[in-house]
Amino acid sequence: MLRSLSTAVSGLRNHQNKLDVVGNNIANVNTVGYKSEMVRFQDIFSQMIKGANAPAAGRGGTNPVQVGLGMALGSTTTVHTGGAVTATERETDLAIEGNGFFVVSDGTQNYYTRDGSFSRGYSGELLTSSGLKLMGWQAVKSYEDEDGRPIDPNVPGAIEVYKINTSDQLSEINIPLGEELMAKSTENISFAGNLDSGMEVGGSHEYITYFYDSLGNRYNLIFEFTKSGENKWDYEISFIDKEGERQEIDKDNNESINFTPGGSFFDELADPDDDPTIYSLAIDAGELGVGVGARDVHITLDFSLLNQFSSPNSLTVKAQDGYAAGELVSFNVEQSGVVTGSYSNGLNRILGQVALASFSNPEGLMKAGSNLFDYTVNSGDPRIGVPGEMGRGLIQSRALEMSNVDLAHEFTEMITTSRGYQANARVISTSDEVLTELINIKR
Repeated sequence: MLRSLSTAVSGLRNHQNKLDVVGNNIANVNTVGYKSEMVRFQDIFSQMIKGANAPAAGRGGTNPVQVGLGMALGSTTTVHTGGAVTATERETDLAIEGNGFFVVSDGTQNYYTRDGSFSRGYSGELLTSSGLKLMGWQAVKSYEDEDGRPIDPNVPGAIEVYKINTSDQLSEINIPLGEELMAKSTENISFAGNLDSGMEVGGSHEYITYFYDSLGNRYNLIFEFTKSGENKWDYEISFIDKEGERQEIDKDNNESINFTPGGSFFDELADPDDDPTIYSLAIDAGELGVGVGARDVHITLDFSLLNQFSSPNSLTVKAQDGYAAGELVSFNVEQSGVVTGSYSNGLNRILGQVALASFSNPEGLMKAGSNLFDYTVNSGDPRIGVPGEMGRGLIQSRALEMSNVDLAHEFTEMITTSRGYQANARVISTSDEVLTELINIKR
């Protein structure tokens, strides 16, 4: 039989495979996060009719004579160029600007995807459309002193912080909207701003702020700063209880606030070998009001950021760490993947961080359906870490990455593939005509 028949059949078969790939690309033109594929052909072995000869006896050499026996599918390569990013305004929609993949899990195995169309599960997890959970790191509550060192939560002045440890194992990202946040008593108040150095001795400035008790009740806290000498200020404190009565507060110490001649804060009463003076106040629970039922209030005051210059009084509270009870009402995912929750009491708190994975050879990934990829021996192991580091892209919230299929290119490929299929079919029909003529010789 003619070699051209089997050769043309291989052309038909593999052009059909390419048409299947083109058709799949076009079918996924609007699939979120889809990465198109392209097909490459290669010839297969050739039959040797005559070998090559070296030049000899004054004659030149001859080239080998070979007849090709068809073609084969060389590769199907996934094109990992980025697709267009489209705004959606859904807070659970995420897109990756740059390289990287979201890490999702079915509970036993991790998969990787560019499809960021997540939704919240009933218990707060972020889920893919097929129910896989988005992975990252959950924030862990700890307590630190003012210098950032770990401290026992029962020690006065302990600061509650939420931190993410990216060296921990991955866990599901949980956003418990509606979760109740317990109230916290104020334990630290930091002041900043200016006390007017031009004020006469005996002059005073009143400043009103607030604090919370352990049940989340809010009280007005009144400071009266009185200039008692050159570069020296005394202060008195009172608060308004639940009955609306003004109550004087006994300070834990009677030290004054001192400033240097340059106008900056200076604790002249502190021995250089001792710890600085601690300014603080305490309020007995019974003074808060009848039937309040809260614990005693202990507040440490920080005046170290105060200045004394010849300008109007601009004293303000830089920070106070108490808050009322509230519930999680919304969240936002930053470019670094950090998930920040907003509570109804005005508090913002870190909830976790989304992880991204990168691969040394992303074209070696294997498609696993449902917009998922799985790593292979040729893709390299996943390098999981923080967005924006080690080649991983940044996260764009309230947006989705669309398919990277180029319709103009796919239609062109479809035309050339169709013509290639037709040409191979014509080779078969022509070979059939040759065989018919050969058979007719017998007649």
